[in-house]
Amino acid sequence: MSKNILICGVGGQGTVLAAKVLSQAAVSGGQKVLSAETIGMAQRGGSVVSHVRIGSDVYSPVIPRGCADVIIAFEAAEAVRNISYLKTGGTVIVSNEVVQPVTASLSGKFFDSKVMIDYLKQNAAVMCVDVKKACMELGSSRVANMVLVGAACKSGIMELSEVKDAVRLLVKPEFYELNVRAVDYCAALDI
Repeated sequence: MSKNILICGVGGQGTVLAAKVLSQAAVSGGQKVLSAETIGMAQRGGSVVSHVRIGSDVYSPVIPRGCADVIIAFEAAEAVRNISYLKTGGTVIVSNEVVQPVTASLSGKFFDSKVMIDYLKQNAAVMCVDVKKACMELGSSRVANMVLVGAACKSGIMELSEVKDAVRLLVKPEFYELNVRAVDYCAALDI
């Protein structure tokens, strides 16, 4: 049985590392994994979407629209932009923050995260994570990606222990403990 995970955000948020951690966790668990990324025009601030497909019946790295079991959204606007990938009965794990694109800032128009999250809740099961609060409590804004990966584990898409093993393989040893605390953060929350 396959699992399809779409990870979306903007450049600089750690979406690519999150995809690598989930992919490595599945590979270490003996599963077949295919993945792909699309990265927007701007290295920092452009849209980033990663597809992680797990299972022996997966033949393409790109998730077809309507087939993602989980969308992990690093910000609400990207979740709305990518909602068409979610299958019926799927889950959206979303940060409650919005990263305003440069074009919105220049035009004076701003996204409202509450409006976007309300829209998501009308169309899917949603786990909304206060990533800013989590990062403040953890003492680093650089682990937002692992907070959201931990929330994904809470959804049942991946085993927490496999993710922690993948973090050990993929992050520098001096950052391992902080990243594991970030993965564990959502396990203790009622979200």
